[in-house]
Amino acid sequence: MTSATTTTALPVRHRDRLMHLAHEVSFAAGTRLFEEDRCADRFWVVRSGTVLLDSRVPGCRPAAVESLGRGELVGCSWHFPPYTWQLGAEALSPVRAWEFDAEAVRASCAEDPAFGRAIAGWVGAAVVHRLHTSRIRLLDLYAPHGSGSLV
Repeated sequence: MTSATTTTALPVRHRDRLMHLAHEVSFAAGTRLFEEDRCADRFWVVRSGTVLLDSRVPGCRPAAVESLGRGELVGCSWHFPPYTWQLGAEALSPVRAWEFDAEAVRASCAEDPAFGRAIAGWVGAAVVHRLHTSRIRLLDLYAPHGSGSLV
């Protein structure tokens, strides 16, 4: 996967530093990784499986925002105060991932400004991608046919 939301978007030395803070985790299908408005104290990079990002809709099931797969960053809210989840996330299939403690990564970013800038760029690229995906999803759901053209 070559998306800017993957860890391959990080220079090798920064990716290696980040991966030293990782540990492997697994989630069964149907497991909620996090809920909106709760403390964003960790994040993940998917090794295998699929994670669905969703948003609460009053009186309905959560609305699907985006599905994430191998190499993609799950969770961006850990990087931005007040460190609360803006979306929810659920494992759609069995998921294996690398998990990172947000406080440890933020401390490492503070210790090394070049690493911090690289992480900020990586997370920022993921946020931009999620905003774009959300916009397209909203256009697909609510705009009159043909109004979602990006050309």
